[in-house]
Parts: sequence; C-alpha cells; structure tokens
Amino acid sequence: MQHTKAGLKMLFTPLKIPGSYVIELDKREDDRGFFARLFCEKEFAEHGLETRFMQGNNSLSLSKGTLRGMHYQQSPAEEVKLVRCVRGAVFDVLLDLRPDSPTYKAHFGVELSSDNRKMLYIPRGCAHGFYTLVGDSELVYLVSAPYSPEFEKGVRFDDPAFNIVWPSQPLVVSDRDMRHPDYEYAK
Repeated sequence: MQHTKAGLKMLFTPLKIPGSYVIELDKREDDRGFFARLFCEKEFAEHGLETRFMQGNNSLSLSKGTLRGMHYQQSPAEEVKLVRCVRGAVFDVLLDLRPDSPTYKAHFGVELSSDNRKMLYIPRGCAHGFYTLVGDSELVYLVSAPYSPEFEKGVRFDDPAFNIVWPSQPLVVSDRDMRHPDYEYAK
C-alpha cells in the first residue's frame, strides 16, 4: 500500500484512452472494517483530472442484463464523469468520441462492483454506458457539468463502428437507447 505521512493515497491507473483512469481505494483496515479516501482534490489535480463536480447522480437497475448507454453531452456541455458501483456489479464502458484523439472510437470496459470498490474516471468527449452483471445494481456518479438535455447525445451500444463486446446479449434496453442511429450517420 502507498501510504504517506499525511495518510492514504488513492491509486490511479491510467488507461489506453487518454485522460481516463481506473481509481482504486487504498484501504486502512482493522478488525472494525476499513477507512479509505474516496476523493481528494489535491490528488486529482496532481493527475491533471477534474476537481470540480457540479452534480451527483444515482442509478438503480433492477434486472440482471440491463444495458444503459452509450450517453454523452456535446460541447459546450461536455462533462467528466466519476462512476462507482455501490451495490451489485456492472460492466462499465467508456468510448472515446474525440476525433482528434489517438484512440478515437476505441473503448475500455471494466467491472465495477460493491466488492472491488473501483471507480472509472471518464474524460470529456467520451460516451459512457454499463451492463448489469447482477440485479439490483446501483451506481453513484459525479459529473462536472449540469445536465443539459439540448446537448445530450447517444450512440447505440451495438453500433458496428465500435465493436463493443458486452458480457452477454442485453435483456433490458430502453427504446431511446435502441433508436440511436449508426454513428457514421449521426455525426
């Protein structure tokens, strides 16, 4: 564990998609349980990450096999998301939609669960979605910009432009998420 004189440090693992991270807790444990830092403005700033979040969201999916996504907001309402699963388990995916990025149209998926307590940091210009691995899965996420419906966009979870491999065929998907056009035609 990486402890400092000031206490615990969060563990930041950069991903192949620039600006994205898996963030893990550095737990101090004893017979009572554990204590860990969930957010630290200084540590986020040291990694060049957003430190100001304007909104917190809570999402509960009742059924295993529910897919939500892939959602994002266009400029000028682009947002950073910090996502954590607080109950259950999900396969969480970020998709790089920044045309000037070296990983444009690439995606990254990770299991977030109440057991592993990992968080996914999603930079501006990336879409986000998740697939529930168990029922009653609940996510809490912070966003850096308020919700702006006029700038809300989405791409289809099964769009061939991205080839995202989900854990299995989704059982529950909203009509809205099913109706997103092919990405090549939606730009």
